[in-house]
Amino acid sequence: MNITIYDVAREANVSMATVSRVVNGNPNVKPVTRKKVLEVIERLGYRPNAVARGLASKKTTTVGVIIPDISNIFFAELARGIEDIATMYKYNIILSNSDQNKEKELHLLNTMLGKQVDGLVFMSGHITEEHVEEFEKSPVPIVLAGSFEESGKIASVNIDYEQAAFDSVKEFIEKGHRNIAFIVGPLHEPKNSMKKLKGYQRALQEAGIPFNEELIVEGDYTYDSGLEAFDKLLEIQARPTAIFVGADEMALGIVHGAEDKGFKIPEDFEVITSDNTRLSLMVRPQLTTIVQPLYDIGAVAMRLLTKLMNKEEVSEQIIILPHRIEHRQSTK
Repeated sequence: MNITIYDVAREANVSMATVSRVVNGNPNVKPVTRKKVLEVIERLGYRPNAVARGLASKKTTTVGVIIPDISNIFFAELARGIEDIATMYKYNIILSNSDQNKEKELHLLNTMLGKQVDGLVFMSGHITEEHVEEFEKSPVPIVLAGSFEESGKIASVNIDYEQAAFDSVKEFIEKGHRNIAFIVGPLHEPKNSMKKLKGYQRALQEAGIPFNEELIVEGDYTYDSGLEAFDKLLEIQARPTAIFVGADEMALGIVHGAEDKGFKIPEDFEVITSDNTRLSLMVRPQLTTIVQPLYDIGAVAMRLLTKLMNKEEVSEQIIILPHRIEHRQSTK
C-alpha cells in the first residue's frame, strides 16, 4: 500500500499543506511541528510523489540526458560529469541511449519532453538542421555536451576540435614527418569533416605539404575499425610515418594492428590520439593524446543547463574549454 501525503497529515494531525511545506524545506513551519511531521514520515516510510510535486510546482527536478552509447568510455566520462553536477544541484537524471540513430534521437527527445523534464543534455556526433528545429521548439532548455552544432544557435560545451587537430599534426611536422595519416570517425559528422579534418589540412598547408587523400581513412570509432584502418595504411604507396587518430578506441586498433604485423610504436609509426580516456593509459605503449577534459565538458554543460533552467544570467552559451597535448610513449 502506498503511503500518501494525506496519511502523513492525518497521522501527524496537521494539514496536507503543512506536510508539503516540511517536505519542500519551507522555513515557515514551527520546529515542534516539523519534528512531529518528520517523525511520522520516517515511521510510515512516506516517499513524496515526484510527479505530483512537479504538477504543483511546474518543475520535476528531473533532467533528461540523451547519449549515443553509454558503453563507450568517451561518453561515459562525459556522463559522469553531468551526473555529479546534477546531484550537487539536486536534479535527478533520466539517461537514454540513442545508438547514434537520428530517428531514435528525435523520438527520445520527444519522449523526454513528455516526461516533463526541466531540461536536457544532448550528445550526438551529427546534429542536423532537423535536430536544431526540434531543439528550438523545446519548451525547456537544451545544452549540447561534446557535440558540435555549426549554426551556433544551441547552447553547447566543447573544445576547439580544429585547433586540437592542427596542434597535433603540426607537432608531427616539426619532427620531420611529411606522410601523416589521419584516422577519422564518420566524415558525415561535422565535428570530423568541418573541424578535425580542417585542422589537419590547415597544418599541412601551412607547412607546404601537399594533401594526399589516401592518407585519410574513415572509421566508426570502434577498435575493429582501427585494425582495418591500419591495414589500409599499409596499402598506400607513400606509407605514413605518423598517424593522428580521432578517437582512443580506434587508436588502440591502430597500435595493436601495427604490433600484429611486426611494427613498433613509436619507432615505425608515431601515434597521437584525441580523447585522453582511460584507454589511452591502459594500452602499451601509452598513447600521446589531446587532453579533452571530458568530465569537465559534462560538468560545465550541466551547470550551464541549471542556469538556463533557473533563468539565471548567462554571459556565453557557446563554451570552448581549453585542450593540450599529453606526451606519452607513442611518440618519440
